Amino acid sequence: MIHHVSLGTNDVARARAFYDPLLSLLGLRLIKADEKSADYGTGDVLFSLETPVDGRPASPGNGVHVAFLARDRAMVQAFHDTGLAHGGTSDGEPGVRPEYDDNYYAAFLRDPDGNKVETVTFAAK
Repeated sequence: MIHHVSLGTNDVARARAFYDPLLSLLGLRLIKADEKSADYGTGDVLFSLETPVDGRPASPGNGVHVAFLARDRAMVQAFHDTGLAHGGTSDGEPGVRPEYDDNYYAAFLRDPDGNKVETVTFAAK
């Protein structure tokens, strides 16, 4: 069981400008934040952005990404559009990914630090 997932950031304020509107679409809210981290969840922290504790610059992991579950395809589209509007870049337009499943509908973004995030639904519409 995963308790929470953290991604590194070099600028918490910039990361929040990207993630605050994006995660609110999925029902996550900012639970606490300071100059070193921003923590999101529904009650307990489920996802956080943090400056590295070793003091070195944050960098995205090769092959690492976080996938957020969306309720429907419209939410996947809104996630992608909102991410682009708040400093992200597309790493895969919304669409069906039949290599995973006939109903796997997803979109991929890179956040301002280069971390890869996805939203996915198995809903038919």
